[in-house]
Amino acid sequence: MVHSFGNSYGDPSIGSYTPPECSFNHVTLNLTVEAAGRQFDRLAVAYLGDVEIWRTSTAEPTHAGIIWTHLKDVSHLLSLFVKPQQLVFDLGNLINENYTSPFNVTLEATFFQSVTTVDPADIIVPVPNKRSAVTFENPSHYPHVTVGDSIVLPRNVERAVFTVAATGQMDEEFWYSNVFSSNTLTFGPDPLPSHAPFREIQLLIDGQLAGVVWPFPVVFTGGVVPGLWRPIVGIDTFDIPENEIDMTPWLPLLCDGESHAFEIRVVGIDDDGQGKSQLSQTVGSYWVITGKIFIWLDHAGSITTGTVPTLAAPVPSLKLFAEVGLDSNGTNQTLTNVIDVTRNLSVLSQVETSKGIKTVSWRQSLTYSNWDYISDYGVTQTTVQHTNGSAVSSSGYSQTFSYPLFVNSTAVQDKVAHTLFISAAIERGQDIEVYGQPVFPTGLEPFNDSVEYLSGDPQRHRAFVGSRLSTTQNGTALYFRHENVSISPGTTQQDLAFYGIPACDPKAGPSRHVELYRRHVVAVNDTLVEDQRTVHGSKANVQLLAKSIRQGP
Repeated sequence: MVHSFGNSYGDPSIGSYTPPECSFNHVTLNLTVEAAGRQFDRLAVAYLGDVEIWRTSTAEPTHAGIIWTHLKDVSHLLSLFVKPQQLVFDLGNLINENYTSPFNVTLEATFFQSVTTVDPADIIVPVPNKRSAVTFENPSHYPHVTVGDSIVLPRNVERAVFTVAATGQMDEEFWYSNVFSSNTLTFGPDPLPSHAPFREIQLLIDGQLAGVVWPFPVVFTGGVVPGLWRPIVGIDTFDIPENEIDMTPWLPLLCDGESHAFEIRVVGIDDDGQGKSQLSQTVGSYWVITGKIFIWLDHAGSITTGTVPTLAAPVPSLKLFAEVGLDSNGTNQTLTNVIDVTRNLSVLSQVETSKGIKTVSWRQSLTYSNWDYISDYGVTQTTVQHTNGSAVSSSGYSQTFSYPLFVNSTAVQDKVAHTLFISAAIERGQDIEVYGQPVFPTGLEPFNDSVEYLSGDPQRHRAFVGSRLSTTQNGTALYFRHENVSISPGTTQQDLAFYGIPACDPKAGPSRHVELYRRHVVAVNDTLVEDQRTVHGSKANVQLLAKSIRQGP
């Protein structure tokens, strides 16, 4: 696909895809974008048929112009690429006297054979069904917090995993800094974003809670202060993550040949200001939500049966504290919100396929805390958030994660002088450890047939049984705008490390992790000043000095 997105809200690129005339078990996508002028960051979603295959966002360009490229392994979607499909790329953009830059996008695919590959699903079913950017309303305009469909699954399903993509926009873009519903008018008649700084994405099957996602706080390239993200972008900004929920325990119910309701719901927390709180029925506007059901089939003609799932999903523990501080005149000067949430969920059943009867289960355990302090009559805000969790499937897949976040920002606007000043500091991280094979490629695929970096038995079938990705970002930046002229100097540093967990000891601690890749990058005032990379213990690049963003990353 080659397409220029100008005034493109409700006007996606629509094309066709025909499989190549070659044998392949791997597919990678290369997305390259060029832009020059003034523009917001924009959300983009690519579909093959009605299935979302990539959710990304754009950088904010300079007048001189920028270019960026991102590669994505989509081999887990192999069943989509083996037959002709409609290709839809939806990137809503606006061109006017203030926002002048189109986004010129090229999307390419590479097909190849490899001995290292994931086990792709036989069928992928989108939720909502038949609702790509062409066949339904533009998903960038969803005002919804709930989407879903009634779907009939095949009767011979052996394994099924549900994945969720959910992105907050507008009032929900900075959901992690929202205030309690009882405090929205603390600093005047203009309400602050509400429903608390906590979001849970729920999967419901026939009205029963089947699993949850506590989202990673994605910060886009215009987020907090634009100068933080030039040319280093926020974690996951160009490849917005999906999370998986194993729904195999539900197969005895779902393989009866009848229609079943799948619903994705976004909830926050509502409180009455008197100490009582509960999960909300709605949140602000808006979230972009899609789901997929990955299905692995048993032999043709077989029927999956078993016991009714046993679900244990108690209401999460919610602890809220709020305090308003007054100045000497009795005017609200500060607001403190503190919240702690704990959630445990498990589902268990007996599933019978042509291979016999087995016990299958899905378990989640999550904890969340947020301390938020707004001072100077609403001018300065400090947020400290910690999100931690684990998920375990009887299939052998498990994941633990940690998402620490600190943001401090001060914003002063003078409407008479037409000026806006923002200063901010941010520290954030993402630490994910995975055992077994998730739906998505882990990054271990190129290494798993190699024993070059390990000691022990060279005859092991797989070098690694798990992976760990650990990355942190910290930075400070300023923003000053007078009418339509703005500047945003800043400094940002990122450190990333990727490890393999050896098969010889699945319970190995950090000392047993094998470092496969490491990168350290520093950017100052739109300029990359340090870029150090180590691959398999060998330095691939030395420090770069005064390399301009205009020269490319």
